[in-house]
Amino acid sequence: MSKLLDKPFKSFSIYALIILVCSIPVYYFVVDSIWLEELDEHNWIIRKRMEKGIQKAKIDEKELNKTLKIWNKLQPGTELVAIDQNEITKNRIYTTTTYNRFEHEMDRFRVLSTTIWVNEKPYRLTISTNVEEADETLVAIAFVTVFFFLFLVLGFVFLNKRISKKSWKPFYKTLNQLKNFDLSKDQHIHFEQSDIEEFEELNRELTSLIEKNTSTFNQQKRFIENASHELQTPLSVLKTKMDVLLQNNTLSEQEASTIETINSSLSRISRINKNLLLLAKIENHQFTEETSVNIQQILTENIELLDDYFQSKGIQIQMNVAPYSVICNRTLLEVLFNNLTTNVIRHGNLNDVLRINLTGNKLTFSNAGTTSLNLDNLFVRFGISSSETTNSGLGLAISKEICDRYNWKLSYVFNNHLHAFSIEF
Repeated sequence: MSKLLDKPFKSFSIYALIILVCSIPVYYFVVDSIWLEELDEHNWIIRKRMEKGIQKAKIDEKELNKTLKIWNKLQPGTELVAIDQNEITKNRIYTTTTYNRFEHEMDRFRVLSTTIWVNEKPYRLTISTNVEEADETLVAIAFVTVFFFLFLVLGFVFLNKRISKKSWKPFYKTLNQLKNFDLSKDQHIHFEQSDIEEFEELNRELTSLIEKNTSTFNQQKRFIENASHELQTPLSVLKTKMDVLLQNNTLSEQEASTIETINSSLSRISRINKNLLLLAKIENHQFTEETSVNIQQILTENIELLDDYFQSKGIQIQMNVAPYSVICNRTLLEVLFNNLTTNVIRHGNLNDVLRINLTGNKLTFSNAGTTSLNLDNLFVRFGISSSETTNSGLGLAISKEICDRYNWKLSYVFNNHLHAFSIEF
């Protein structure tokens, strides 16, 4: 994943590189064309100077022929030979390639073939000028272009980092404040003013959003606290009244059965209420205190508290857990272990063994069972994972919520007639 500031730089670099690549052939043809025009002009100037010089010298024909033989040998770039009048042709300018026997390579030449008159006789003058200097110029231009391209890219990187660092400073300050903001701690956040319109607008919208969420969170928190008191109190009163009625010896068997059913339903409603409130508190991050908690110690205390429950189910405990600590809220860890312990027993066989093992960072609760639980609804609120219907259907959902909060992996497998709930810390 790349940073936002790097995206325009990459696009600019790719665009500049494309322009550079495309400019090389353009440079070549433009410079080559200009160079050839200059060479043509240069050849015409030599032609005029030679014609004037020979005419001013007033050399006779015999002496001229001797001079030309020497000249043509010593000056391979020019050649002047006598021709008949019927061999006279129009001036020609063209490019040719000739083998260079000294450098053992092919060289390009720009050639001017023209006719001059000396002592009233026609002579063909051929002037050849090497074009290779143009190629050397093109190479030099290419190097200079690449140099300036690299200089431009490096300059853009430097300016981009320097200017962007200053321009984006308010954004990163806002980002750091958001990272450190905790809705559950009733914090007040104030963003610094910025001279950049977009950042200032972002800060205004974030401030408005945070204020709305803080208000909503506080309202939900107060509702949970009020609901916990207002609902639990009448439920407790009703349950107490039902217990009193059950102690009445004058009740018929049918009346006692009805009251027992009502009492059981009230107990289930009370558990659901407590679990829903607990779930809401976990989701709202109201359990903020976190310390280093020893898993072995919590499990030992949890087993002691549930000793009567184990005896009523005929369950023996087989625990193999070494001291191991995690950073979390102690209350949530107790709730997690309690939920997993009771669930693995509830769905397993009675009069059996509950095995609790810690292997590395993986804690497993296992007990013998007959059939696997429904994995689709296992960690869903009020999900039906088995034929057992007396539970509230929230215990495993709460366990999953706790594990998700601390990025622990909660899983279930049914293998070799064993139910096994595992937590990977």
